[in-house]
Amino acid sequence: MANAFAKGRPIEPLVVTAEERAYLERQVRRHRVSRSLSERCRIILRCAGGLQNKVVATELGIHEHTVGKWRRRFLADRIDGLLDEARPGRPRSIDDDQVAAVIERTLRTTPADATHWSIRSMAAETGFSHTTIRRMWNAFGLQPHRSQTFKLSSDPLFVDKVRDIVGLYLSPPTRAIVLSVDEKSQIQALDREQPVLPMMPGIPERRTHSYVRHGTTSLFAALDIASGFVIGKCYKRHRATEFLDFLKQIDRAAPDGLDVHIVMDNYATHKTAKVRAWLARRPHYHVHFTPTSASWINQVERWFAELTRKQLQRGVHRSTGQLEADILTFIDRHNESPKPYRSTKSADEILASVKRFCQKTEQTLCGEL
Repeated sequence: MANAFAKGRPIEPLVVTAEERAYLERQVRRHRVSRSLSERCRIILRCAGGLQNKVVATELGIHEHTVGKWRRRFLADRIDGLLDEARPGRPRSIDDDQVAAVIERTLRTTPADATHWSIRSMAAETGFSHTTIRRMWNAFGLQPHRSQTFKLSSDPLFVDKVRDIVGLYLSPPTRAIVLSVDEKSQIQALDREQPVLPMMPGIPERRTHSYVRHGTTSLFAALDIASGFVIGKCYKRHRATEFLDFLKQIDRAAPDGLDVHIVMDNYATHKTAKVRAWLARRPHYHVHFTPTSASWINQVERWFAELTRKQLQRGVHRSTGQLEADILTFIDRHNESPKPYRSTKSADEILASVKRFCQKTEQTLCGEL
């Protein structure tokens, strides 16, 4: 008898169908599903595995009574039993047609005095409160104040070039170095018209919006994708002459006996007769041109973004010499402990992403026509 009582009250076995299991697992994987529903689905999946309520509660860090509640609800009403029941409260004052009208107006029209709707302008137009408009927009993920730019490459060899360059990143050839090369032109030496006020407790750094220009410089850089090491040199101009001089600097720095693969864009200075002749005399150099309008595939652009964010964006320079000195110092500091940028997406994944974007863009344009 003692052993019989130790086993506790018998529980009704919980069995889920293949369709129900697929639904439960899908809700657990989804990122935008409510946390409560995801937790309930996890409870049912554990219980369907034959686990007792106490074991499931310990695994999920919840109370045993909670597990029992959702087990009973599922056995009684199946999937519908996991959904929240209707709660008493004030009835809705805005019906679905009114919400649809606001969303349609947000998507299809613009105000007479602006390029996009704001919460308050839409509220004034529709007669709803601005908090109601905010809830509607949040529910449908609408943010009219935001805008993004894009440009699709029209290069007929786009697919081949992406596969070639991504292949270099993910699987570099043996006995070779791969360099991502580009120039950051027209970097301005800017000085503020008034002194910069330093940051203080509760007060951010402050500077005038107006500035004084002290000339420009152009930076040529080559990023070794295997190590993250950067070769850089500043020039007053960015012509083919300067680019050829930079190639010679790369040649002096490159280890002997290795092939050199250079990834660069289609800028005119990269394709002049002198540059092509110089490369032709060096058969161990191999050039890989990026697709047009696809600078995102050139890894050195990521390093340029770091340079801009960490050094140039808030820098104060009273001469191009001072600017160039700070850039070269930044390069030296970077090369003290360089880190490569890791490419995680294959060419097929990148092309699939571009394809999805093209299809979504085409659907949007067709919907407007």
